[in-house]
Amino acid sequence: MTNPWDVLTPAQQPVARAFIAEREAERRHLVIYLSGAHAYGFPSPDSDLDLKCIHIAPTRTLVGLDPPSEPDDRIEVRDGVELDYGSNELGPVLRGVLKGNGNYLERILGTLVLGGDPPLLASLRPLVQLTLSRRVGKHYGGFATSQIRAFDEKPTAKRALYVLRTAATGRCLLERGVLETDVARLADLIPAEISELMAIKRVGERQALEPAHASAWRIRLAAAIEAVNAAWASSVLPVDPPREAVAALDTWLREVRRASWD
Repeated sequence: MTNPWDVLTPAQQPVARAFIAEREAERRHLVIYLSGAHAYGFPSPDSDLDLKCIHIAPTRTLVGLDPPSEPDDRIEVRDGVELDYGSNELGPVLRGVLKGNGNYLERILGTLVLGGDPPLLASLRPLVQLTLSRRVGKHYGGFATSQIRAFDEKPTAKRALYVLRTAATGRCLLERGVLETDVARLADLIPAEISELMAIKRVGERQALEPAHASAWRIRLAAAIEAVNAAWASSVLPVDPPREAVAALDTWLREVRRASWD
């Protein structure tokens, strides 16, 4: 597998390493995942580093009267590099996984891992894979629908790309049971004309489309979302997570809690 750090520029890498080291000193992370345009395969020079994480709170803090709150999201610009950090605790994340939350699934099953606990993450991934169900269709179809509304408000290449990526990831999950976020690996599920959008976005994050161009893409975006909805009925995934898989995930979490008192 390609080194995930290679998607960052030489200027971004030392900034990201220093920032991640500071966050890891604050809490124990299962995974620090590079999401956003880098994970989707179409970063531009001004793309931020979208760090979406899962942390493990000490068990002793979870069983008292005052459970810990989630850490605040933080956005910083260091040496011209924008960093957007957010993290969620392991327990709520796994409950979200069972509901088909794609944001959490991508953190666990995605490839651009920049930090955390690699052995523990490796032990979790196959268990999560076994819990995949058609519930992911609701997440990805709904998320793509909200993104097309944003496109309607301001039709930029970035917003069109986000609709296509979201829809293709959801469709890939439903049709193949595989989580993939990079549009280059989803090419057969995306209109070939996507290269036009990627060329525009490489110029900058907020490049708008001309009205006629936007209208043509609006039709393609709607078709991409409809393809996600249509894939539900014939999906290779079960309607709900298998009970045995849920039980195995529960056992894994309990073992992590036992080992994470402090």
